[in-house]
Amino acid sequence: MGITLKNILQGIEVVAARGLETPITGIHYDSRQVKPGFIFVAIKGFRTDGHFYLDEAAARGAAGLIIEREVPLPPGVAWAHVKNTRRALALLAANFYGHPSRKLALVGVTGTNGKTTTTYLIEAVLRTKGAPTGLIGTVWNKIGEKKIPVLHTTPESLDLQSLLREMVAAGIETVAMEVSSHGLVLERVTGCEFDVGVFTNFTQDHLDFHQDLRDYLAAKMLLFTGLERKRTKNRPCYAVINVDDSAGKAIAEKVKIPVVTYGIRENADVEAKNINLSARGTAFTVTYQGREIPFSLSLPGEFNVYNSLAAICVGLQEGVELSTLQEALQKVKGVPGRFEVIEEGQNFTVVVDYAHTPDGLANILHTSRGLAQGRIVTVFGCGGDRDPGKRPLMGRISGEFSDFTIITSDNPRTEDPGQILAQIEAGIKQIANARYIVIEDRYEAIRTALRSAQEGDFVIIAGKGHEGYQIIGDQGVPFDDRLVAREIIVKEILN
Repeated sequence: MGITLKNILQGIEVVAARGLETPITGIHYDSRQVKPGFIFVAIKGFRTDGHFYLDEAAARGAAGLIIEREVPLPPGVAWAHVKNTRRALALLAANFYGHPSRKLALVGVTGTNGKTTTTYLIEAVLRTKGAPTGLIGTVWNKIGEKKIPVLHTTPESLDLQSLLREMVAAGIETVAMEVSSHGLVLERVTGCEFDVGVFTNFTQDHLDFHQDLRDYLAAKMLLFTGLERKRTKNRPCYAVINVDDSAGKAIAEKVKIPVVTYGIRENADVEAKNINLSARGTAFTVTYQGREIPFSLSLPGEFNVYNSLAAICVGLQEGVELSTLQEALQKVKGVPGRFEVIEEGQNFTVVVDYAHTPDGLANILHTSRGLAQGRIVTVFGCGGDRDPGKRPLMGRISGEFSDFTIITSDNPRTEDPGQILAQIEAGIKQIANARYIVIEDRYEAIRTALRSAQEGDFVIIAGKGHEGYQIIGDQGVPFDDRLVAREIIVKEILN
């Protein structure tokens, strides 16, 4: 007999149910994707509610419905009333796909900034052990060498369990995964048995979603409290934490599992000393258990020293030698959209970066100041339908640390772009003598920055990084800062 509704409800708090012996062939949370034999899970979202689409799911052949409130149900269809359908979806998926995370070593990376680069570096380090690795992140998902486009930093729970199951089938043994606060709060990683939790840093972001910074940090903490729960795997479980960050210190004090610390300024298990930053990359010395070994990276900036230290900590705990770690990190040439240099032969530097938080923008500008021979020209905006509180903060930061700023549009979504620009401008006006202009059209903003650049200048195009689109209203319009910059340089600067 195949999988039944009763089988996949294991571990889920059920209020009432009918038709528990009904065979199940699949699960979905989008009624449009339901096929005959599927279970449809009705989730209340931000814009609509899956409970409105029960009849549509039944018409498409749904064998069962999962609901979290009493509603009229189509006749003749199995159903289960649960306390929380988001949580239920995650556990249903884990049960349906055979709990794939229990067959993998799963490393979760959380924090405001640095998650993408850190997971990228961890995956590079773990690859040296010889077994195929997986990666789940913002830029792409990887199954060995196969790359898969992504929609969310942390996939929806059903999609995540399906992806992990595919990784198991492909022989993957270890997975490095970005874990966003949204993913934690919205139960996307519920049902995943993590072995390692990595904390990068904590600064303001996502206050459109979280009530305040305390609530935001509590969301991050969920990854680490999850590590303390009952485990099925017979392997080490530990946390890797940046103790130069005050939030990191607080997490390290609270967790009840072994903690490996890293830092530059505070005493830590793994420390970086003698840091030398240059336009070509970064050199530093790692100290660990009385040993010192030099490291060099092609990734510039002190923030990448922190990202590397996190990867080194994981590598050491997973049995990788320091000398092997040294070689693995030296081979990493860059992460798409993360301080990515656009080089077409122009006599000034152009960098595209994903920096979209106050701290992220400050890090990029501080790094650039140490590398630039001429002016720093910054092009950036802030996303619509997202934390408005960071807009004046980022305006102030750019006004303080850039020689010239061009404020522009960045995924306005359903907000008025002019209102977003005005909020950024309110911050930059707080800096006396800050030089800036406002150009709503992002193409024209980038074009203006590049055409005004002089020899030795540093042009920073921040906010979108690897993204290949602009979200205007609810539509994604093709737009890639990197491609736009290259096109303008080649057609208008070099000709």
